[in-house]
Amino acid sequence: MISYQSIEEIVKLSENEKISTIVLADQSKYMELSKEELLARMKENLDVMRHSAVEGLRPGLKSVSGLSGGDGYKMHIYANKGKTIGGSFSAKATALALGIQEYNAAMGKIVAAPTAGSCGILPAGVLTLMDEFNISEESAILGLITAGAVGMVIANKATISGAQGGCQAECGAAAAMTAAAMVEMLGGTVSMVAHSVAIALQNLLGLVCDPVAGLVEVPCILRNGCGIAIAINSADLALAGVESVIPVDEVISAMGEVGSAIPTSLRETSQGGLATTPTGLVIRERLFG
Repeated sequence: MISYQSIEEIVKLSENEKISTIVLADQSKYMELSKEELLARMKENLDVMRHSAVEGLRPGLKSVSGLSGGDGYKMHIYANKGKTIGGSFSAKATALALGIQEYNAAMGKIVAAPTAGSCGILPAGVLTLMDEFNISEESAILGLITAGAVGMVIANKATISGAQGGCQAECGAAAAMTAAAMVEMLGGTVSMVAHSVAIALQNLLGLVCDPVAGLVEVPCILRNGCGIAIAINSADLALAGVESVIPVDEVISAMGEVGSAIPTSLRETSQGGLATTPTGLVIRERLFG
């Protein structure tokens, strides 16, 4: 598999084409697989996302720990009342982001995009866009390919690991990947895709990873629910022509530097932040003694 080192590299290669077009051609060549085979593989991921979205909105869903379940369903009901503050699209996407992450906590099959702890954001954006804007499955699959390329660059230049860089590396990367996918799916330019990534990442810069009781539930699920909002706004800003002053690859590098500076207690160790609040400690004691 060819590995991209910068968004600028991808932008230059793409020129007037979609990022997914170039990435698909590159991967087909280096993996010695036809484009059709690669598209079929990505469709399998999309199908898993669809399944997790349906299962995640079931009213009786509960995690093994009992800490989570049902909030995606609550948000789904609220979204369909048509009286949300942020509008129907945002509310429906939030419901999916919550539900899919709750399905993950309940040991359901998900797509780690880029990680299990941030698995709700990308499918929430792509699936809601498909439904609300009548986007074709083919466009969605190509959007996922673009998202994958963005995730690859973030992993290479910085990190996508909460243990290494905090939740900015997980939900931040997921929001950036989602913004990129949505911008491409809506016909945005390659430059707009790049700016959406930069905008999303810089607005989650410094987000710590502090899972209560060491479980990927609190606050991870709600961070997925709010991470999709960052992705949506970042995509809208980029599509409106708003540009990031700091180039996207510099933003990614900065995220890596910030991640290294975050104390170990706030990098998935559950030794700080929400994990060591009085309530967080009570939950850990109740679950694990």
